[in-house]
Amino acid sequence: MTLHEHSHPIGVGSKLKYGIIFTAGILVLELIGGVLSNSLALLSDAGHVLTDIVALALSWYGVRQAERPPTHRMTFGYHRVGVLIAIINALSIFLIAGIVFYEAYRRWQNPPEVNSVLMLVIAVVGLAVNIFVAFWLSREQRGNINVRSAFWHALGDALASLGVIIGGIIILLTDWYFVDPLVSAFIGAIIALAAWRILKEGMKVLLEASPANVDVNRMVSILSKIPGVKDVHDVHVWSISPELHAMSCHVLIDDIATSQAALVRERIEKVLRDEFQIGHSALQMECQACSENDLFCSLKPCEPGTVPAHEHEEHEDHSS
Repeated sequence: MTLHEHSHPIGVGSKLKYGIIFTAGILVLELIGGVLSNSLALLSDAGHVLTDIVALALSWYGVRQAERPPTHRMTFGYHRVGVLIAIINALSIFLIAGIVFYEAYRRWQNPPEVNSVLMLVIAVVGLAVNIFVAFWLSREQRGNINVRSAFWHALGDALASLGVIIGGIIILLTDWYFVDPLVSAFIGAIIALAAWRILKEGMKVLLEASPANVDVNRMVSILSKIPGVKDVHDVHVWSISPELHAMSCHVLIDDIATSQAALVRERIEKVLRDEFQIGHSALQMECQACSENDLFCSLKPCEPGTVPAHEHEEHEDHSS
């Protein structure tokens, strides 16, 4: 695979579309069952299922957008559309969790009677479908935050269905109707935790944070030991999306032929790929030390007529 070739999940778009259809069926079933059984746990789960449908639809859209080629206006392509969608999904999960907590508190004050048998039947069907959808997306979610947000919607709903089943069994055996709002609160806690994880990961990408698997100090130390490399500075490491990492830096080398400098660059790129999973790199090779050669540099706006601190007039090689 060359530096600029990035693989896309095969068939993930189709999986998401079928997931939407299956999940829509569960939504209808749980709405009807929740009303007939008077179960807040089922109705709150139906609300979560509605966000599942929105999440799956947005994820499908994000996957399609990520496949669009770069343009002169969008040189990195549209990968971050999926990140934005994941953040929107996470916020929607927080919203539904808040609604569930409120309703659980209200019902805790005066627990209504619940048809536990119907509650159990609907929850078992919902559990089966959500486990199927989550399992179907389990492979793709490992390398795609957008699909991962949809996966956690489905998995969170599967756990919620499991909670409804446990609550239904307890109510059936004991007539403890207060278990219904307790299960609802448990559902809210699960999905809120998943939302926080997705939101945190998405915000790190938008804030250009270094990928979690990259220790920048260690990376620079390893690169500095490559034969021909005298110094590495002005380092930037970020994620275009959680599965696509990029890096740029200045590399100080001896005043050597361009062909020799290319060999040094190839060694650096191999280390970046093999050790740190960075497939896109922009290396500025230079044989004259910068006036500012800090490991990290403070970015400043470039005013017309000024010369950037890291700009050199000779022996520069921009590579990727």
